[in-house]
Formats: sequence, C-alpha cells, structure tokens
Amino acid sequence: MLHYIDVILPIPIQKTFTYSVTEEEANFLQKGMRVAVSFGKSKMYSALVLNIHQTKPTLYEAKEIHQILDETPLVNERQLQHWQWISDYYICSLGDVYRASLPSAFLLESETIINKNETFTEDDILADDEFLIFEALQHQSQLTIHQVADILGKKKVMPIVNGLIKKSAITIKEEIYEQYKPKLVKYVRLHADYSSDDSLGKLLEELSRAKKQREAVLGFFQLSTSKKPIKSKELEEKAAVSSTILKSLVDKNIFEFYHIQTDRIQYKGDTNDLKVLNEFQEKALLEIKETFKEKDVTLLHGITSSGKTEVYTKLIQEVLDEGKQVLFLLPEIALTTQIITRLQFYFGEQISVFHSKYSMNERVEVWNNVLENKPKARIILGARSSIFLPFSNLGLIVVDEEHETSYKQFEPSPRYNARDSAIVLAKIHKAKILLGSATPSLETYFNAQQNKYGFVELNRRHGNVQLPTIELIDVKEKQRKKEMKGHFSDRLLKLIQEALDLKEQVILFQNRRGFSPVVECKTCGVSPQCPNCDVSLTFHKFRHELRCHYCNYQRAMPNSCGACGSNTLDNKGFGTEQIELELKELFPDFKIGRMDLDTTRGKYGYQKIIGAFEAKEIDVLVGTQMLSKGLDFENVSLVGVLSADSMLNFPDFRAHERAYDMMVQVSGRAGRSKKQGNVAIQTFNPHHQILQQVSTTNYVEMYKEQLQERWQYKYPPYYRLIKITLKHKDYNKVDSGVNWLAKALENSFGEHVLGPTAPAVSRIRNQYIKNIVIKIPPKQSLANTKKQLQKIKDTFEVVKDFRPIRFITDVDPY
Repeated sequence: MLHYIDVILPIPIQKTFTYSVTEEEANFLQKGMRVAVSFGKSKMYSALVLNIHQTKPTLYEAKEIHQILDETPLVNERQLQHWQWISDYYICSLGDVYRASLPSAFLLESETIINKNETFTEDDILADDEFLIFEALQHQSQLTIHQVADILGKKKVMPIVNGLIKKSAITIKEEIYEQYKPKLVKYVRLHADYSSDDSLGKLLEELSRAKKQREAVLGFFQLSTSKKPIKSKELEEKAAVSSTILKSLVDKNIFEFYHIQTDRIQYKGDTNDLKVLNEFQEKALLEIKETFKEKDVTLLHGITSSGKTEVYTKLIQEVLDEGKQVLFLLPEIALTTQIITRLQFYFGEQISVFHSKYSMNERVEVWNNVLENKPKARIILGARSSIFLPFSNLGLIVVDEEHETSYKQFEPSPRYNARDSAIVLAKIHKAKILLGSATPSLETYFNAQQNKYGFVELNRRHGNVQLPTIELIDVKEKQRKKEMKGHFSDRLLKLIQEALDLKEQVILFQNRRGFSPVVECKTCGVSPQCPNCDVSLTFHKFRHELRCHYCNYQRAMPNSCGACGSNTLDNKGFGTEQIELELKELFPDFKIGRMDLDTTRGKYGYQKIIGAFEAKEIDVLVGTQMLSKGLDFENVSLVGVLSADSMLNFPDFRAHERAYDMMVQVSGRAGRSKKQGNVAIQTFNPHHQILQQVSTTNYVEMYKEQLQERWQYKYPPYYRLIKITLKHKDYNKVDSGVNWLAKALENSFGEHVLGPTAPAVSRIRNQYIKNIVIKIPPKQSLANTKKQLQKIKDTFEVVKDFRPIRFITDVDPY
C-alpha cells in the first residue's frame, strides 16, 4: 500500500504538494514535522507535513522525500489552523505564512556542493575562470557555490559552473544543512584519577615547579567548595591564569573539560509582589473580569499614565496561576526594553522575549521553549511576529497600544495585522484578549460601542496627577513678529529653559530623521533626487551625505549644484539631526540625545538611549515616533512637538486620527509621576479641529467627527477595503496592466472601485507603482468578493504581457 504526504513549501505558491513515503515513514511522521524534499529541477527545501494519506496525486508523479528532519512536530495543530485563517483572510499562500512564522534557522534550504570528476584529464580545454575552480578542487575535496564566488571574486558564478558541468570536469549535488547551533558552555572537573580527598596535597607536590598550574589547581579547589559545576572562564578569572595553562593541566590528565548546553538569553530577576492597585485600577480590573464572562475581547480605554501595565500584571498573574501561557504584544521594540524590566521585577524568569533584533539562534531557543511549554516561556513579550509562536495552552493575550500602525505588516507577504490575527488566535485557544490604549483605533472603539467587544474605562492618572496642560503655539504669528530662533519659538525655548533649571527632562518630537529632507539650489531650484525612487534625497550632516530613506541609496553631499554648477545650496525642512545640533548651540551646558532609526541600530541600540535617559544622563531627548509609544520616564516635565502640520496634511483617510493619536501619546510622556506636565505644540494652523481636540484631549469628540466623515465617504469601520498594487520597472507595462485591471474590477464591483492612482511616491527601487482600492459595502460577503478577485487575478496573470508585473493584494491596508 502506497503512502503519501501533503506538504507546505516555504515559497509563495498557492497549493500544497504531495510526496510519497514508505509505510515506516508514514507511521513515524506526524502533522507539523519537517521533511527535506526536492522541488523544481534541483533545489531542496524543508517542507512542513500537513496531511498523511493514501490518495495518489492525479496531475503529477509524486517524488519521494529526501529525509525526515524532526523527531517531534515543530508546529502544532492550532498553529496550522491559525495559519490557514491568515492565508484565507489576507489572500496569501500558506508558504508565505510558513516562511514568516518560523525562525529562519528552521527553513533549511540546500547548498550546492561541487565535486571534481576524477576521470577528467583534459585541463587544456578549460577557460581561465574554469581552471581556477578546477585547480581549487585539486586541493579541496568539495566546494560550495559561496566558496566559488569568493575564489573568483564574482557574484554570478553559475554560468561558469554550468560550463564545467558541460565539459564533464565536475559533478554537483544538493545538500541540506542545519543552521541552528546550540550554545555550549565549557566546564572543568578533576580527572577520575584524582577523586579522593588527599588529592590536593598530592597535586601541589607534583606541580611544585609549575607556579601558574599550582595556582589554577588551588583556584579550582576554592571554587569547588560551592558544590556547583565550575566554568573554565570562571576558573581563569579566579586563579588569574590563561586558557593554555588549563589546557596543559588537561594534557597532564589532572583536569578534564566537558560541555553543557545553555540558552543564550537568561533573565535573572527576583520575583517581587505585585503593586497594590489604587481604587480606579481595582475597579477597572473587576470590570474587565466581568466583561470576560460574556465577551472574549475587551477594550481597556485608559488615559496616558493611568497605570494600565499594573492592571495587566494582575490579570497575567491570575492566568499563570491557572498554569496557562500569556502573550503580551507590543508595537515597538523600543517599548519591549522598558516593559521587560517592569515585568521581570514581578515575574522573574518566566519571561521570554521574541522580536527581530534577536539573533536567529536566540529565536530558535524561544520557539523551542514555548513548544515544550517550559517554565521560562510562560509569558512571551514580543512584537507582531510573536503571534506565530507554537503556543499549546494560551490563556490571555494583551495587545498594548492596540491603535499602533506598527502592528500591520506591509512588506513582504503575509500582510497581516497582528491585533486582528491575535483576536483569531485567542478564539482558537478559547483564550481572552485585552486591547489597551489611550487612543484606541476607530474600528476597535466602534466595535466596543456596538457591543461586539467589552469596554472598560480608566480615566484617572496614577497618583491622581493631572493630565498635562497643552498649549498651541502659532508659528506663523511668531515668524511675523520675528520671535523664532531657528526652529524654536521664544515660548518653547522659555519652557525648555525653565524645565532644565528645575533639573527636569525634556522630550522634543519631530517625525523626520536626518538633517533636512530637501536640499535645493537657490539659483536654479533643482534638488538632488534618488536615482532609484521618486523622492528627493535627505541630507544627513553627521556623515555629510545625502541618503534615500526608501532604498538606502547614499552619496556624498555635493559642493555645487549638479544642474547649473552654482554653489548656493540651501536646506529646506528639518529633521531630528538638525534639531539636535540647534539645541547643542542653544543649550551648550546640557546633554542632548537623539533617538531615531539612525541611532538605534544594533540589538541594544534602544536600551542604551532609554537607559541613559532614565539615568538622567540626557537632559533633552529629540526623537521620531518611537518616543510616542508608551514609554515611561518619571522626570519628564515638558514635551515639545516641533511641527504638527506635517502629520495632518497627509494623503490618507486615517491621517487625522493618526495625528491625534501621535500627539496625545507624545503628550502623555509629560508629568507622569508627581506634578502636572506641560506640552507645547508648534503649528501654522492652531485652529485646526484636530489640534483643538488634542489640546483638550477630547477623544470622544474626535471619534464622532471622524466617524461621521468615514460614513459619508464610505471608509472603515463601515466599509472594508482591499488594496491592489501593481509594480514593474517598465512604466508602460504597469499602466496598461492597471487600466485593464480597473475595467475588469469595475465590471464586477461597479462604483466601489477607486483608481487606478499613483501613490505620492510613485517609484521605489526602480519599480513603478499603481494602486487600485476596492471598497466592500457592509452587507456584501467578504469571502465572495475575494473569490471574485482571485478569478480576475488569475485571468490577469494569463495575459502574456502582464505576467512579469508584481500583483500585490493587501486586505485592510491601514
């Protein structure tokens, strides 16, 4: 009887593929294990078993699998269910979800191994490059493609390798290899010959001449009183000897080395009692528990600094007491560094952290700990990708700052929203989910008002501190009266000076990095553009270079205009770097820090800056939106927003809601511990309704007004959106493709099709971009719409001219 398995391949193809297995393999295999299979002409992949059955595929001959890679399943049943939902809802292939979910160490791909053909003798027929490879194979038994590229100093080496295969000089084969390497720590113990008690005296006698070796032995006996295994590093430090001394003792059969496997990340933390909640937090906690009796999802609308994290910790403790796992989602890696410290204080070693700044090996360890339900992975703290971890008994998901756009993945596929996916994940596990925010997204608040979600409010700040006073500064008026100094109004400078005199800290917010977004020639008005994208280059003064923030293209700052040769180049606009430099001139005695994408590179980039600010080593911190998210600094008394208008005038239906969120969140960083803080917002248009709502922190008024507009213009939460993007390097191809597609969609969906339009930046990395948006009315079935869309997409891809165009579908593209 023949046995078959259906597998998911980590490549973007819609279908699963069937491979044949022997009866023994079929009995051993389980859903969620990985197998190595060959796919295409010669490539090997690690595929995931989805089904084991006895139905032969009808359209192709099933290949045999290469090998089984796991002894136990790596992915569990509930995860596969969740993947299936993401694949269906966000219109992407299971392979995409598989690739996004697993740490890259699990996604083994094959390496091409080159061997010499022993029978080949005609060296004279080889070209120069071919001869170099052939000669290298005389000295080495085999080479990988990477090694060949290094030998030749070229990137494209396959044509040369293929030439050698044609001449029968080499043979190639594919080999799959494991990438994860466990961390081993080296320990030292006494050799078996010296286990008795009188060994110390005997040893010291033997080593009477070798002074350093004697010290090493003495150090060892001093450390061994603690009855713990002794690390070789520890012994080297204790006895002040080098590793060669220990090695010579091993050679003399006095010591021996052994290794123990450990995790790369250890959280040391004593568990402390949870803080006692104040009456408002206590009331909110009780209300949340009440709503959880009837609803699975609850929104906690708590103003900034109302102590939401303390409420979360109480809920987490209750779930842990039931022996279940907790997932704590955060929008920004910067935030995890602060929350880790706070939660560690209570939960010690039960916390694991999962986000993209961690190395591949560290992520594999967290994955395995969650899979095995280890005590050190009972609470997972992570950014959006942590919803893919292999939870087995999830009890609670907390989504902090649920309004954040960082929860949405835009590139590459799957383009999921972690908040919405977490709600489905909680449903699969029959767990509860708590969404927390001071400025909830309109959709979530709407669902709470419609009674779909539970709703709890927490509107007192912790310690009854007042919300900060917010004042709007009219920049137009200040410029007319010549009261601006650089980019600072006299009022803002006065507030900064007052705060610094009182030894308090200041946060300044400017949502642009770099020195200035546009460099312009005063004579002819030309500004340097990126050669690959449709944007002007941003000037970074620190490196004296122009840089593109879309494709990372960079070049030195020119001394004269490339168009007319004049050397009158002028900077327009301003970013965080320029603000930092201006502040250093205005306040030379104080320490100025900057937090943006340029200063937080590296794993501990965030920690260093946040740590320095908490330790009061930085007096004024300038930053981009990273600063606006849930960070807690007790000594900040002033927050300044340098240019509010750039956020409001954005071509997006959520621009006003986002501007409100960002300004209220950033304002919330002020005056969090003892006294009321101040917020100063500089704007050219202080009478704008959003800025007025920010100044009174009136969320409900903003919600009602925006909701009215959304109903009028048919946007979410009333209508659903699907955005289709076409990309190609040939403008005419994209243009004809998008016009054909728009007609096909209009035939199906009529007036609900918007576009085709070109986005504000219509070319990125030499690819031209065109968009079409489909609006789905409240009564229309989402599933049927997607089916219809898939049919149109299939027809589109059949047309020969349109086949090379990238077709990207994004469901809920906001």
